[in-house]
Amino acid sequence: MKKTTSPEEERSPSHGHDTSAAAQRVRLLERLRLGPVDTITARRELNIMAPAPRVKELREAGYPIHTHLIRLNDDQGRPHRRVAQYYLGTVQQLSQE
Repeated sequence: MKKTTSPEEERSPSHGHDTSAAAQRVRLLERLRLGPVDTITARRELNIMAPAPRVKELREAGYPIHTHLIRLNDDQGRPHRRVAQYYLGTVQQLSQE
């Protein structure tokens, strides 16, 4: 059964229908607080087609986001050797990089 959303939820920045950069940053930050997220997942689950610019903007805003490159298969099973995986660190970790 498909979950219905209220008009208020659809206007919420965290709802996937809002494709503004600000809404994408909100969704990405909320997801990063739960754990690491990779580029493929950000595209599929968060409706963020280009997560790297959103990560850059969040870093510029002071969030300590780190990147690891991982190997990952996409939804069609195709292997990708360099997929960015982002995670929140600490401010101290950011200053050491």
